[in-house]
This record gives sequence, C-alpha cells and structure tokens, in this order.
Amino acid sequence: MLRVYLCFTVQQGTEWPFTPIGSSAIRVLASVIATLLGFPPRDALQGPRFVTEAASRIFLDVTGALRSPFGRAILSQMMAQAETHAAAIFRQLSADPRLSLVKTRRLPLVLTIGRLFARTRLPWYLLQALLWPASARIHLLRLIETLRAAASAQETMDPRSRVIAVERRFFATLPRLLAGTAPVMLGGMGTFALASKLLGDLASADERQIVMRGLPGNPTTAMNLALWALAQTVQADPPTAAFVQHAPPTQLRDAYRSGSLPPALQQGLAQFLATYGHRSINELDLGVPRWSEDPTYLFGVLASYLQLNDSAPAPDRHFQRAAEEAEAMRAEFTRRARHASRVRGLLVGFFLRRARALGGLREMPRFALALLLAQARALLSPVGDALVQAGRLTYTDDIFLLSFPELHAALDGTDFRSTVHERRTQYDQECARRHVPLVLLSDGTAPSIEPTALTSADELLWGSPASPGCVTAPARVIRDPHAAQLAHGEILVAPSTDPGWTPLFLTAGGLVMETGGAMSHGAIVAREYGIPAVVGVARATERIRTGQSITVDGTMGTITLVPQHEATDSAGMAPAQT
Repeated sequence: MLRVYLCFTVQQGTEWPFTPIGSSAIRVLASVIATLLGFPPRDALQGPRFVTEAASRIFLDVTGALRSPFGRAILSQMMAQAETHAAAIFRQLSADPRLSLVKTRRLPLVLTIGRLFARTRLPWYLLQALLWPASARIHLLRLIETLRAAASAQETMDPRSRVIAVERRFFATLPRLLAGTAPVMLGGMGTFALASKLLGDLASADERQIVMRGLPGNPTTAMNLALWALAQTVQADPPTAAFVQHAPPTQLRDAYRSGSLPPALQQGLAQFLATYGHRSINELDLGVPRWSEDPTYLFGVLASYLQLNDSAPAPDRHFQRAAEEAEAMRAEFTRRARHASRVRGLLVGFFLRRARALGGLREMPRFALALLLAQARALLSPVGDALVQAGRLTYTDDIFLLSFPELHAALDGTDFRSTVHERRTQYDQECARRHVPLVLLSDGTAPSIEPTALTSADELLWGSPASPGCVTAPARVIRDPHAAQLAHGEILVAPSTDPGWTPLFLTAGGLVMETGGAMSHGAIVAREYGIPAVVGVARATERIRTGQSITVDGTMGTITLVPQHEATDSAGMAPAQT
C-alpha cells in the first residue's frame, strides 16, 4: 500500500539534518503524545510507528489521516496555515486511487479526544485563557520557571541515572507543557478566526493582519529585542563597538568564554544567555549546541545591528509603532462592527482583545520545548565524558551521534567509536544537501508543486502572502545563517526559517521563504515587525541571487525579479520503514 510521509524537519522551519540523539528524542516525545492519546507504543524509546527517518530528516506517516474523511479535512486545514506546499500536494494526492477514503468509525475518535481532554484538562484551561488571559500568561511563565528550577539537581547523578532522568523528564514534562500551552494557542488562533468571521467584508485580509502586529508576550520577538538592547549598550561604548565590528566572531566567542570581553558586553551577554541561551538554529535537535555553549552566531548578529545608521528606524521603536497601529486597527474594527450591530461590535471587540492577548504566546511551546531539550543536553554531556574515559567514544560530543537505546548499550560496554566516525561523515554529507522534499511517497517519489512564473521583461514569482506591504531592495540569499550578516533593508531569501533565524529579521527589509505558510514561525515574526513577507515560493534561493534588486509584495504574494533559471533535484531520499 502506498504510504505518504510529511517532513517534520522542514515543516518546523529547517532543512538541516537531525543528529541521531535528536531524532531519538523526537521519537521519545512522540511516544509521550501517543500515550496521552491512549496509544502507547510497544517501545517508548523507538517511538510510534508513524515516526520514521530519511537522509537524517524526520518524517511523519500521514497516510491514515489522508485516507480518513475527518483526518484529511483537519490535515488540509492545518497545512493551509502552516505549509502551503504540503496542502497543495495533499490536494493532488487526494485524487490518487491508492489513497481513496476509507470509512472510519467516529466513536474511537471521540473517545481519543475525550481521553486527551481528560488527561490535559484542556477545556478548563482554554476557558481560563479566554476569561483571564493575564492569568494564563502568568501560568505559562511559572511553568517555564519551574522547568528552569528542575535543572538544579543534576550534579551528583551517575551516567546511567542521567540518561534515565532525561527519558523520565520527557514523559513528566511534555504533558504539562501541552496542557499549559495548547489552550493558549487555541484561544489566540480561535478568537482571531471568530473575529475575522464576524467582520466579514468589513475588513480586508491585509487589515486583519495589521491587528496581529506587535503582539505582547511573544518570547521570540522579546528575545530579538533583548539582543537589540544589548547592541545599544555596546553602541554607547565606541571602543567596545569597534571591537565587536572588527574582531572575528570566533575571537569574540573565545573572549566571552574566558571572561575577558569589555565588562558591559560580558555582563550583558551573560544576562541575555541566562534567559535565551537554550535557543539555537535548529533548536529542536537535542544534538545541536545551544547559544549558551557557542554564542558565535550572536556576535555576528550584534555586528550587523551596530551597522544600522541613525536614519534607520530603531527596531524597538518600530515594534512599538506596530503595536500602536494594531491597537488602532482593533478599535477601528470594533467601531465598524458596532455600526452594523451592537452585539456584533461587542463580540468583535472581545475576540480581538483576546486574540492580541493570547496570540503572542503561540511561540511559547517552542520556547519551552527548546528549554527542555537544552536541559537534556546538559544532563547528557557528562555521560559523554564517562564514555570517553571508558574507551567507548573518542570525543565527548560523540554522545550526540548515538540514540537513546545505543546510550544504554554504550553504558553496558559496547564500543561505538567506529559507528560514530561513520555517522559523523554521513551527518556532514547531509548538511551539504541542498534540497529536502517536503512530502515523500513509499514508492521513492517526491511529489511537488511546480513553481509558477510569468516571464516578460521581468519575472514574477508567486507564493503565499504572509505579511502585507511592498518593498523593493537588494536580495540576500542565505542558506546557513551561522556566518551570515544581513545589511539593513536587504530582503532575506531563505529556504525556511525557525526562531533561531529571527534575530536577522530586525535588519531585514522583507522576507522570502521557499516553504511555510501564514502561521509558520517566519511569517508570524515578519508580521510582528511589519516587514513584507511572501512564503511558499518554490526554489526561491535558486531563482533569486544575492544583490539582485527585487520587489516583494506581501499583499499579493508576488516577487518581481530579473529572470534566472536553475534545475535541481532531491534524489537519494527514501523513508525508512518502521
């Protein structure tokens, strides 16, 4: 039977491969979710059968959802917001007779949802979030602080206890995170959808997006503004600013580790990392170093911030202005609705206030999960030291090239040095892979949506509008943000972005992504800052070149540029069956 796999890695905003420990952690976390739903896998460390891998990327088997009337509808709605290409591919696949709908009983689904509601108390927390959004935010912040405090009792554990502690922490913590964050996400998205429905023709799509700018409580935008504030501190000290702008980021990193940076920068960065040091590019991979371990990337971002001249609008003031415009638009929507009907005006006003109060917290689950994974990484590092001393690994970081079952085997005496050497070579090769299919089929093919372009004197590329506005500026094509600098006003063109990319957004004039949808991380942050964005632009990083002047229309979902055509492929990827 034909099976359909959705690339979880790409859907989460990254094309980078996952380390073996990262993939293994996702399997364990998937086991937690499956258990909550009442379908515990046979082996929690191997994970449920719907999780598989290909080319060191994680894929989810969505065949069952596509063959169920209810599942197909839900999957299509989710992907329409999160990943427009996947939604279009699923529509194509719906016509494939090998994926014809199968009648399914409703009772098992109702029981599954009931179990989830009972175990997470989701309806009660959702009601709380709608009635008292401030208390929901406080509850989330307390949850984060509890998670941070749980990291303090780790020092005296022996290696095996550390591995077991990580596995148990996943099972103990993830249900609490879901119970605390899911209601806030549903509340924010649901109230915005209800307000939009009530407004109808009284508000355009662009106007509705304006009301969701400058949202309070978004940890990703707060992180970026905190980094901007640090840049302002550095700017106030000309010798320190010159040092940051001219010294290589690796030199600055080494100086930070030795405590020899100028005091304001040393202390300011330490404070930033105390709150945000658990984040990184591709932060859902447990095997990836965190900024607290290697802040090299942050020094590059700081250097780019310091290049902003006085004529450029300060990002913090820009964000504040976006929030003020959003509040003004919210009041205008309420007035329009009240003019049509008093009750309609009251409901629109209520729903929009809740959408703004809860909408920014949508990024909190990712923030919390990254913190959980960073703590797991800190717990496991000393295990790597122990295995090196025992002669079963060569380097401490080799531990992140093993899965959880292999960690137990290594502690039992298995020598993994040759295995790790082969995996490191394979991982480096996968880092160089340019194209990762969003959807794979079990017959080895990768369905895709052909890019549309109208060729004339210029070329018009089409995508999905993600943040309204129009901007013309030079493009900066970036596939790896680690060593990249984005000049003020340049348009960032990337295959995808996750929260670790978003510090670059403060200097970006616009955003173009090959993947994503209106509710993907890059689109959300672009709207927060009010920069035009178009997502789901097929092969954008090949068809646009750095320095090329392009016009991004985030209202229409178009990019105008000088023609460029290149061909690529994504051969050699077949999902492993589990």
